[in-house]
Amino acid sequence: MGHDRLAALRAQRSNATPDPGQGVYEMQPHPSPSANGTGNGTGTDPLSAFYAEATAIQESIQDFDNNVTHIAEFHSRSLNALDDAAAQANATQLERLTDETRQLSNSLANRIRALEKPAGAGPDAQIRKNRIDVVQTKFMATLQRYQEVERQYRQQYRQRVERQFKIVKPDATPDEVAAVVNDDQGGGSQIFAQAISSSTRYGDSRAAYREVQERHQDIRRIEQTLGELAQLFNDMGTLLGEQEEKIDAIETAAAGVAHDTEGGQRHTEVAVKHARSARRKRWICFWLTIIIILAAVGIGVGVYFSQHPVKSSSSG
Repeated sequence: MGHDRLAALRAQRSNATPDPGQGVYEMQPHPSPSANGTGNGTGTDPLSAFYAEATAIQESIQDFDNNVTHIAEFHSRSLNALDDAAAQANATQLERLTDETRQLSNSLANRIRALEKPAGAGPDAQIRKNRIDVVQTKFMATLQRYQEVERQYRQQYRQRVERQFKIVKPDATPDEVAAVVNDDQGGGSQIFAQAISSSTRYGDSRAAYREVQERHQDIRRIEQTLGELAQLFNDMGTLLGEQEEKIDAIETAAAGVAHDTEGGQRHTEVAVKHARSARRKRWICFWLTIIIILAAVGIGVGVYFSQHPVKSSSSG
């Protein structure tokens, strides 16, 4: 997984700046993968189809990242809304964009899983693995950025609840503040209601109470999103680990084949040496046999002539 890789990707990412004049943000559609998981469904080259789908996924990840930027802007607007109508309109747009972004993130996770399935152990396995690793790392970097945005604004919403409660009850104890901020099992609402009943600023207290209720809803939505993002982040981390195990197994098998091939080559070289040595020995034996035969013949002839000297004929 590696937080260093994620940090490096975030450093390289350019921050998208939303158009302040736009109130609604729509996701740009991208081609969804075909039934066979190859992406564009055209062509017969599996590697080309793989690259087409990987590129399409990266474009959708950019859309996901842009949505995160827009969600951050809606959170900021929510904290700075000056009237109820603007706050309600902003809340509706934020909820809609959050739902769309949730669907997009789940779709991306499924497409990345599908991208990993046909990798196999062929000659292109390492190429596929490297590209999938790039796609997964970018997706996980965006997931992590989304988590950071949600945590940041959850903290700001809690601070706003605390300020609103202290407007109603300036002398609130730390335990009372914590109960209202966390609103465990509705206990915070009861404390707030009691504070309103004893406050001399009834109008301001009611307005503060309404805002606190709205902030509690915002906090609950953020916590739900954070839980979903954490699960998705863990799933992708597990997928990345499984993929690394697969490629390690492939490399181990390839190393075993290379080792066996090298061993077979060594055995072949030894066999060739033995064969050459055997041939050399056979030739030596052959020539030794010839020499022995010739020597025996020479000795036999010598013995014969020594026992039967040739008589020379007398002249005259």
